[in-house]
Amino acid sequence: MADADMKTAENIQEIKEEFWEALDDSPYVMVSIMGSNAHAIPMRAQLDKDADSAIWFFTSTDNRLASGGPAMAQFASKRHDLFACIGGTLTKETEPAVFDKLWSNAVEAWYEKGRLDPKLLLLRFDLRNAEIWESDPGIVGMFKMMTGLTMDGNEMGEHAKVAL
Repeated sequence: MADADMKTAENIQEIKEEFWEALDDSPYVMVSIMGSNAHAIPMRAQLDKDADSAIWFFTSTDNRLASGGPAMAQFASKRHDLFACIGGTLTKETEPAVFDKLWSNAVEAWYEKGRLDPKLLLLRFDLRNAEIWESDPGIVGMFKMMTGLTMDGNEMGEHAKVAL
């Protein structure tokens, strides 16, 4: 969808809320360090319902993301009806309260020594901005797709560039 199709502030807020709901439903993203030739890797986002400008990742000190820095994350919802490209910065999370809040049995299963694993690292992804696409063609769009008629960009769904 073209940038000219950008939506109103109300629609943008709606799209952001749908993004957070979709990420909560399927919290897996592909993350890469910007400027690196290394491929993106899958990470499970740890979400805090009170934080809408950061997500966290438990990882290890020998993971290619451990050095932090400017990063990008790619997201596709479980139903493939929402897509996002998220820009921000990865940094080591040093707040013990955040670590405690996000820790779970599911996370512990990945670390041989659990919370005491010397390689355990919690990264905070401070979100800067995102480009979000919703794919919801509606009745007219569905008819055009089924009959091979030319689709207009705004018949496929919503698109927004948002600050996070």
